[in-house]
Amino acid sequence: MTTATAEHRSFEADVARLLHMMVHSVYSDRDVFLRELISNAADACEKLRYEAIASPELLGDEPKLAITITADGEAGRLVIADNGIGMSRDEMVEALGTIARSGTRSFMDRVAAAEGKEGAQLIGQFGVGFYSAFMVAAEVEVVSRRAGSSEAWAWSSDGKGEFTVAPVALEEAPPRGTRVTLRLMDDAKSYTERWTLERIVKEQSGHVPVPIALVEKPGAEATTLADGAALWTRPKSEITAEEYADFYRSVAGQYDEPAATVHFRAEGRHEYTVLTFVPGARPFDLFDADRKGRIKLYVKRIFITDEAELMPRYLRFVRGIVDTADLPLNVSREMIQDSPLLGAIKKGVTNRVLADLAKLAENDAETFAKIWENFGAVIKEGLYEDFERRAQLLGLARFRTTGSGEGVRSLKDYVSAIKDNQTAIYYIAGDDSGRIATSPQLEGFRARGIEVLLLSDPVDSFWVSSSPDFEGKPFKSVTQGAADLGLIPLLDGVAPPAVDTSAQVGSLLAAMKDLLGDDVTDVRASERLTDSAVCLVAPDSGPDRQFERLLSAAGRGESAAKPILEVNPRHAMITALAEVDDAALRGDVAHLLLDTARVLDGERPADAGAFAERLSRIIARTIDKS
Repeated sequence: MTTATAEHRSFEADVARLLHMMVHSVYSDRDVFLRELISNAADACEKLRYEAIASPELLGDEPKLAITITADGEAGRLVIADNGIGMSRDEMVEALGTIARSGTRSFMDRVAAAEGKEGAQLIGQFGVGFYSAFMVAAEVEVVSRRAGSSEAWAWSSDGKGEFTVAPVALEEAPPRGTRVTLRLMDDAKSYTERWTLERIVKEQSGHVPVPIALVEKPGAEATTLADGAALWTRPKSEITAEEYADFYRSVAGQYDEPAATVHFRAEGRHEYTVLTFVPGARPFDLFDADRKGRIKLYVKRIFITDEAELMPRYLRFVRGIVDTADLPLNVSREMIQDSPLLGAIKKGVTNRVLADLAKLAENDAETFAKIWENFGAVIKEGLYEDFERRAQLLGLARFRTTGSGEGVRSLKDYVSAIKDNQTAIYYIAGDDSGRIATSPQLEGFRARGIEVLLLSDPVDSFWVSSSPDFEGKPFKSVTQGAADLGLIPLLDGVAPPAVDTSAQVGSLLAAMKDLLGDDVTDVRASERLTDSAVCLVAPDSGPDRQFERLLSAAGRGESAAKPILEVNPRHAMITALAEVDDAALRGDVAHLLLDTARVLDGERPADAGAFAERLSRIIARTIDKS
């Protein structure tokens, strides 16, 4: 290798941190490195196959694409080579010196926070691309020549913070493609043994769409480990669960088990094959604002792109492939998004995935519950974005409710158990499921056995305000408007509250409205409170309490209506306050009750200093009287 013009560079900070974890830690499943390097090699072959559609000369005298693994037990080396697209110098620096995968930083934070076995499990489940080579190698060298180029380059590093890039004589480089050479650590020499390599390839990479061959030692003949046959072209009856799981890991870049598999062939006006998976674990970048779906588009088994957006954003966690023969092979990636055919495929694939999820929910509630736990918050984005499929998505949706305990309920179950004279599906929204479950606004509903949806995902306030109904029942927030509970009977054993007709209480509410001024829209007697003294609700029109908070957080709080303070006229503190003639005391208590209602709603007192002063005055008054 020529070194006269070698360039020494430092890794990006994120890469250096990741490599430090690998070099200085022992992970339980280091086999992942081979799967990741094979996946990179397969991607390089797929890219060449695509570019060769427009430029057949790139294939030269070597049209058959392949991946070759060469073991050298005596030297303690392992080589993974492909004859794919290869890399230029700039591509090499970019690909091997930086981390582009979204979510990798949050992954590293989790690994750093975990200790011992937990950290090892995380690294094995996630996979870390090319850098996983440093789990087994003391030094890595990459020699690459881009197809059609007259230059070759070498990249090398020991994973300790720096790497070197240098030109290579063409006779020392592959005619085309990339060769990765690992100088294995002493405790990783088993990765030169045939049975180890054969086991890993068949378990984890047996269905990549490029043949894989093994050379047991330098100079020996190559034997085939995988034939490169596309799994999705085979009948479902011939594919085992293990083969599906293996293919899922290779296409998804994850190391878990798929929770659901959707494999079908569409025939008729448009013909295409689909093989998609719902992951068994939540990806680290699931809520990344820039994250899109990663369904790979093939045309006649030739990889075209993974940026075709073949699934709506609310199904962005689904992984897999779509293969069609109806598109021309020379279709540009820019034209794909405007293709009517791709629009029809997207519609067909989306409908089928949702239909299969609905079947799973009906036939295997436990598995579907796990899927919903992982991805329900994302699927609910479709309730807001996808009007066409809203009814279908509402049927899939599962919710924690005041009657579900630790489990979840469907809207169909909710409606089937609805109370006599109940005209709406009631919900309460907030950012903390534990807090909203104890909200005072729920008291009157609990007393009547009325089930209330507990909505704590950020998207809930948006979709629920735009969904008109489910099976004729509208959605209604328990924190908005009048409760209208008078026609629904109390549960057996719950004593009806004594009706307070005291003129003093009525006068107190009017006085509190004057005392609180513009801080509230109104002060009124509450039908929904049974135990608490006060609560806040939103007016009948406009957003509910949680939506108002979101508007305020977005800097649009001025447009939100002031809340209504509801007072329990039967509460001992209220009846006692109604008899107090001290105007100053009434003023302090009125403001303290409003701040108490804010705290119960998950907010802070409007003026912490004034709150403390009022509380101090009341405490001092109580002490003086004792």
